[in-house]
Amino acid sequence: MSTVADKLAKKSTHKTPAKQVRLRLVYIDFWSAVKLSFLAAVALAIVTVVSYFLIYLVVQATLLTKLDEFFTSFTDGGATLSQYVGLPQVMAFAAIIAILNLVIVTVLGAVMAGIYNLAVKVTGGLLVGFTSN
Repeated sequence: MSTVADKLAKKSTHKTPAKQVRLRLVYIDFWSAVKLSFLAAVALAIVTVVSYFLIYLVVQATLLTKLDEFFTSFTDGGATLSQYVGLPQVMAFAAIIAILNLVIVTVLGAVMAGIYNLAVKVTGGLLVGFTSN
């Protein structure tokens, strides 16, 4: 009399050969590439804003007082560096850079999809192999 466990043990010792499939990538959907590059750009924008904030905190804690004293020695005490480089100014600059990167990365993703779709007509596409393990 065989049990379910015996049947499963017999199945696990029997190795099935891995199937291999080779497919050719001949088209990238333009709007899918735009959406994916936009999502990547949003992630990059978030990383940019957070990194600017963290770098500002580190610079403020370590160097800003020394740089402020150095700057006031040149301006004879008329202006300080902390008037021009504060958290609102740094975050506004980070937001501008993040928005520019958002637009540029999205456009580059669309352009790269278009270039790939044109290059496929000459090269025949990218050969991709898949296997089931």
